[in-house]
Amino acid sequence: MNKRIAIPLENGLLCAHFGHCQQFAIVDVINNAIDSIKEITPPEHQPGLYPRWIAQHGVTDVIAGGMGQQAIHLFNQQQINVFVGAPIKDPKALTLDFLSDNLTLNANYCDH
Repeated sequence: MNKRIAIPLENGLLCAHFGHCQQFAIVDVINNAIDSIKEITPPEHQPGLYPRWIAQHGVTDVIAGGMGQQAIHLFNQQQINVFVGAPIKDPKALTLDFLSDNLTLNANYCDH
């Protein structure tokens, strides 16, 4: 399985609120193993911007803490899978949990 996963970060860990993150980890997965992890700084947050911006980076999946329904809808329009309610961990641990089907999600939807 080859994937490119985006994870919003704050101080190197999953950011609890998607739209307020400092950076995104972009994790490349090749043959079901982590190939690389790089961090990129997003543009200033504006409603609806991040899904389009992330799609431009070839992302296939997003692992997030809290996220609004509109953002989820916009990601889905870009053919990007969204996993919401992930625990606050570093990107490598979250990706390894995801790849081994051990990612624990507790729905965490924002309504603004």
